[in-house]
Amino acid sequence: MIIVSDTSPLCYLLLIDQIDVLRELYSVVVIPQAVSDELNSPESPSVIRNWIAQPPSWLHIQTVDTSSISGLEKLDSGEREAILLAEQLTAELVILDDKAARRIATERGLKIIGLLGILKDAANSDLLDLATTFERLRAVGFWVAPRLLEQLLRDE
Repeated sequence: MIIVSDTSPLCYLLLIDQIDVLRELYSVVVIPQAVSDELNSPESPSVIRNWIAQPPSWLHIQTVDTSSISGLEKLDSGEREAILLAEQLTAELVILDDKAARRIATERGLKIIGLLGILKDAANSDLLDLATTFERLRAVGFWVAPRLLEQLLRDE
């Protein structure tokens, strides 16, 4: 199974110390070089920079052919390369949170999941407590409509 990720879901999973759910759920995650560069940005918290400086064996970093960015110009480089890499690898899933990137990826025929979907799947696999994890997400600045969180907790 090929899974490609954008930057922000990785950042939030690192900030709440739940990055290992990706390994548990998917075994291997692939990121484009642009995502690696964003994670290593001087603006990134040290926990994120330290993690990407010595990535785990289950994280693969790949270069992307960016010659065909048509339709992706409005996205940032991480989102653009994640979508292109998912297409080039025929990925089963691409992890994206940005609304515009999700819309474009869906229009291009990619199957997407976001951070909340990953956390829901992890909770369903007994890898974490969803309510506690949502609290930790809010504490690190992740914003989502409270109604959506309540719905996800009810559906658990």
